[in-house]
Amino acid sequence: MAENILEVKDLVKHYPLTQGVLFKKQVGAVKAVDGISFELKKGETLGIVGESGCGKSTLAKVLMNLERATSGQVLFKGEDISQLNGAALKAVRRNIQMVFQDPYTSLNPRMTVGDIIGEPFEIHPEVAPKGDRRKAVQDLLDVVGLNPEYINRYPHQFSGGQRQRIGIARGLALKPEIIICDEPVSALDVSVQAQVINLLEQLQEEFGLSYMFIAHDLSIVRHISDRVGVMYLGKMVEIGSDEEIYENATHPYTQALLSAVPVPDPAARESRDRIILSGDIPSPANPPSGCRFRTRCWKAQERCAEEIPLLAVPSVLEGPAAHDSACHFPEVREQAAA
Repeated sequence: MAENILEVKDLVKHYPLTQGVLFKKQVGAVKAVDGISFELKKGETLGIVGESGCGKSTLAKVLMNLERATSGQVLFKGEDISQLNGAALKAVRRNIQMVFQDPYTSLNPRMTVGDIIGEPFEIHPEVAPKGDRRKAVQDLLDVVGLNPEYINRYPHQFSGGQRQRIGIARGLALKPEIIICDEPVSALDVSVQAQVINLLEQLQEEFGLSYMFIAHDLSIVRHISDRVGVMYLGKMVEIGSDEEIYENATHPYTQALLSAVPVPDPAARESRDRIILSGDIPSPANPPSGCRFRTRCWKAQERCAEEIPLLAVPSVLEGPAAHDSACHFPEVREQAAA
């Protein structure tokens, strides 16, 4: 078994809601991330999926310390990094880098590609001495499949896929151990998505990287991930290997997500039992009591409103279906992953 390189324990990120102009009074909180726990193993890819607004990107920002956690722990190699500041935080960030969602806004249009990829060397000069930086940047361009001679070009001179490769090169510059990918292909064409995914897999094998891969496209997540975590309204509702999630999903929300995955075969599409959820996702400022999915769940009972389900292996499940699921009434539903 590979060792855990990152452990997240009861992580919480609440944004205060205030009232008043001069004397602001907190009247509530947006519970963007509300008690999430998981681990990332060395060399592993953990996919995080869920609909828009469930807290995926906030989770990534908190892990990077771009947003300060309200409570909980983020352990990198056993050290809690969630409350670090100054030089200590700077040292840790060298080992955890991020590839952002939009390649059009995550690159400074006033900087050349060489300056963008080389900027991490200005912050961490020990990684590449000044005289070696141009060569280091050209090597990184080559690694991500771009012409090293493009070093003096600007972001507007590249396509979306090429810009995302530049973002990946920037993430690789400091030789990190973990890269957090926040929907890195959602803004790209389908054919370009495949190229970027293949590049990420190639780089993982070459450099021994660990990925946390955030996306809403379940097909892409299945292709790249070793394990998958499903988020709903700030909570992790199910987590397991790709086979456990895609073939033996036990949480109703995961089953609903999988039933919405497009199927190219018309016959299979017609025979599949589609789950249509009623209502809208509740507000994270006022989530339902008990199970947060109960207001849209077809299996909800009185217990679901009174008791918060734990993310654990349900005692009623055995074999390939036995994985962590936060549901009081878990069961494997036929054709959930059709």
